[in-house]
Amino acid sequence: MTDASSRDLQHAAHLAPDTVVVSAGRPPRDHDAPVNPPVVLSSTFFGRGEVVQGDRAYGRYSNPTWDPFEETLAELEGAALPGLVFASGLAAVSAALSLIPSGGVLVMPRHSYQGSLAMAEQMAERGELKLRTVDIADTAAVTAQLGGADMLWLESPTNPMLEIAEVEALASAAHQAGALVVADNTFSTPLGQRPLAAGVDVVVHSVTKYLAGHSDVVLGAVVTSNEELRSKLLVHRSLHGAIAGPFETWLALRGVRTMALRIERSQATAGELARKLQQHPAVEAVRYPGLPEDPGHARAAAQMDGFGSIIAIQVKGGAAAADKVIDALQLWLPATSLGGVESLIERRRRHVNEPESVPENLLRLSVGIENPADLWADLEQALTAADV
Repeated sequence: MTDASSRDLQHAAHLAPDTVVVSAGRPPRDHDAPVNPPVVLSSTFFGRGEVVQGDRAYGRYSNPTWDPFEETLAELEGAALPGLVFASGLAAVSAALSLIPSGGVLVMPRHSYQGSLAMAEQMAERGELKLRTVDIADTAAVTAQLGGADMLWLESPTNPMLEIAEVEALASAAHQAGALVVADNTFSTPLGQRPLAAGVDVVVHSVTKYLAGHSDVVLGAVVTSNEELRSKLLVHRSLHGAIAGPFETWLALRGVRTMALRIERSQATAGELARKLQQHPAVEAVRYPGLPEDPGHARAAAQMDGFGSIIAIQVKGGAAAADKVIDALQLWLPATSLGGVESLIERRRRHVNEPESVPENLLRLSVGIENPADLWADLEQALTAADV
């Protein structure tokens, strides 16, 4: 880590997060130096003598284009060490799960991101770990499953059910049980919550989503303040080869620059749409932590800075009616993923790995930055056109 990055990490606490997204990861202020960090396209680097950790040496170990992004993410998450960028969110998940000892016990939300859950289930089938799935919103039930656990996996809000975990209490209980705590902070982002400050050991991100924010890169990242854990995660990345491309990482940092504005807009629109959907006769149920009636509202209000930009609704008439709504939409895009500038919608049970406890008629809405009135008009006409 350079002197400049050390300085940035030390002084990030003095800046608001919406300033950090713009100011972090800049090159030194030398005369005629670029304002933005450049893309370095090289597979190898000059060097002599023994290669030690921290040397660039080869493109699988390091790249100068990674550094500004990794430093910026660390500042946003309040980490003492730079983050680690990976080739995808699932590559980051794989690295975090590698911290579980062989045959160890993983406690994971039953409504985790389906890729994370499918990976954990596959590892359990191979005997690499023992998996216990829990309702992460039930603190007492989760705590009861922590005996003998090696890792507690947190998602809050969960994907796609938007349940809210009591992060600090669960992290404390897990540590008392001798377990590491990993939190997937993709939905909330560091602008919404900082799990490390609540006692979490490792934070995971799908950079593809809100951090990059334009649906044009696939990347992941992990962040920790623990040097031993970071070293293990770095070794995993280097040996398993799930490294990020320099250009994709550069695009991700460019996306971070506007993240505060994007989330401010999409979050405000999500709250407005959730209230309107709650009143629509074709909608059976709405999950959004910002609604006072939502089961997770009080907990989200206490531990989050904002309620996010994801809404989950259940359409009256079952899966067929939900599919009709999607077919009738003209502005909302029927596609997977989330966190981009465009508004996306999908019926989550179309994925074969989605847990059966997710209702067949559930639609997940990722609210973008379009005009709120236009987004609502499209939803309203689609609900009417589907005759549900």
